[in-house]
Amino acid sequence: MTHFSGPGEGPELDTGDARIIVKVAAGHTGDAYELFEVDAPRGPSVPPHAEPWAKSFYVLHGRITVYVDGELHDLGPGASISIPAGARNTFTVHTPSAQFLAVALTGAMGRFFHDVAGAPPAQVPEIAGRHGIEFAP
Repeated sequence: MTHFSGPGEGPELDTGDARIIVKVAAGHTGDAYELFEVDAPRGPSVPPHAEPWAKSFYVLHGRITVYVDGELHDLGPGASISIPAGARNTFTVHTPSAQFLAVALTGAMGRFFHDVAGAPPAQVPEIAGRHGIEFAP
């Protein structure tokens, strides 16, 4: 299936730590992958966690540090990183905001984003658990 998403188009989700625009949903790719535009404010995002899907980030503007299995990676515009399934990871935004693309294999990340969007913070750990996400101890 061919899918086109113009600038500013796509369903918008608020996950509490970022605004996510779904640019290519799993339904457009036969559940093979998804593409999200992420706009995150300065500061840390979620605590280190591991999820059962692989993902990659590509920074459009701003500067982020990505933590993956004990290593820190500094990413600015044009930099990318791939994060394997099961790797403990998180990111911190060091500029007033950062915008990056996130690509994830399968539709699992999108299903999580949809479930967590607008949920009270106290419910996030339970929702994450239902999606196979494990927070680091």
